[in-house]
Amino acid sequence: MDQLPSFNRALVEKYDRPGPRYTSYPTAPQFHQAFAEDDYRAAAARSNQAQPPKPLSVYIHIPFCKSLCYYCACNKIITHKTERAAEYLDYLKREIAMQAALFERSRKLTQLHLGGGTPTYLSSEQLADLMATLHQAFNMDDSDDHEFSLEVDPRTISPQQIQELRALGFNRLSFGVQDFDARVQAAVNRIQSEEQTRELVEAARAAKFKSVSVDLIYGLPLQTVASFDATLSKIIDIRPDRIAAYSYAHLPELVRAQKLIRPEDMPPPERKLELLELTIQRLTAAGYIYIGMDHFSLPEDELALARANGTLQRNFQGYSTHADCDLIGLGISSIGKVADSYSQNVKELSQYYARLNDGMLPVHRGYKLSDDDRLRRDVIVSLMCHGRIDYRQIEQKHGIDFRSYFADSLAKLAEPVADGLVELRDDALILLPQGQLMMRNVAMAFDAYLGGEQRGRFSRTV
Repeated sequence: MDQLPSFNRALVEKYDRPGPRYTSYPTAPQFHQAFAEDDYRAAAARSNQAQPPKPLSVYIHIPFCKSLCYYCACNKIITHKTERAAEYLDYLKREIAMQAALFERSRKLTQLHLGGGTPTYLSSEQLADLMATLHQAFNMDDSDDHEFSLEVDPRTISPQQIQELRALGFNRLSFGVQDFDARVQAAVNRIQSEEQTRELVEAARAAKFKSVSVDLIYGLPLQTVASFDATLSKIIDIRPDRIAAYSYAHLPELVRAQKLIRPEDMPPPERKLELLELTIQRLTAAGYIYIGMDHFSLPEDELALARANGTLQRNFQGYSTHADCDLIGLGISSIGKVADSYSQNVKELSQYYARLNDGMLPVHRGYKLSDDDRLRRDVIVSLMCHGRIDYRQIEQKHGIDFRSYFADSLAKLAEPVADGLVELRDDALILLPQGQLMMRNVAMAFDAYLGGEQRGRFSRTV
């Protein structure tokens, strides 16, 4: 994949349509409630029989927040009643024990991610308790080669607590910033200073975190090119190892919190493209490498190195540097990927507690992959992570003739080929520089489930 994406405004406008982010294939709309607890247990048993068994990854959803960010579409619970988090932690510990019993103790847990909500809603003592529970239940990788990450709201944590997180084994942090402009922050009800963020990033560096990431959002209310340029300048000066710049999807009819954003404050559609173009120009000029989708990293960061050497991975948390793992989802609404299946927990606290009180795993729905699903997943992951699909590699792994099997998919790419987004060679499909921003559109050609009625369920591709 060429390091610098080419921004062609006309093509970006043409291909900016709803489509999956492909953190999984098949995507979440295919998950169904016929997949139940017994299916998940069977998948876990199959995963233990793999030769060799994959290492384990754990995602834990912490849903609590102290204040509501109006743009947020995550599954969250706004409360100042910290005793609710204590109760949730007790149930999490039950689920951890039940899940750990399904997997061979010899399997190393090499990846851990805490997301939310606000994981740092939990106190230092509660986080220490959670980590102790995980160490007791799983064969945790205690070397610093593991990837233990945490999403952090800078408004909820101190530099001292950053040190404490490092002592617990976390070696990667992601700070939510979104925008430093005061008017934009007020419009989305998320007030935080540049100084807060800068102080915490410096604390993370002093604690020797391996990677520090910052999240930005473009397309928020009252954003202008000038205001976001000022935010980018401050972020570049702070110089985090990674930057994720997400496109804001304004869907007030689906996300209740977004109804609190004044419609007259929303920027016109062309503004988002101006902000995207600005972001790419500023970050790449500052030395950041475009990884793919919304992600940028410094050249020496593991993400850029994995991209360069062909070991980049993709999972429900986005891009990753570690080998493919069996992913165990813990907490409400969390998603797992075990053996040839996906699963998702119930989304409501009451249901979560009720299932665990009955001695049941809180699995709500899921999906078991077919041979065709696994094949198409490999094709889409190759495109999303490496910017190319080597036909021979796919043919050897799956026993197919690529051009024959995917004749319909390749035919769908006639227009992207004509527009210079992608090149179809005799031995490979190659994503071209001006197609990098539209990689989701190219991947959609290989999606067997993408009907017209589904497209409204996804964010726009650019």
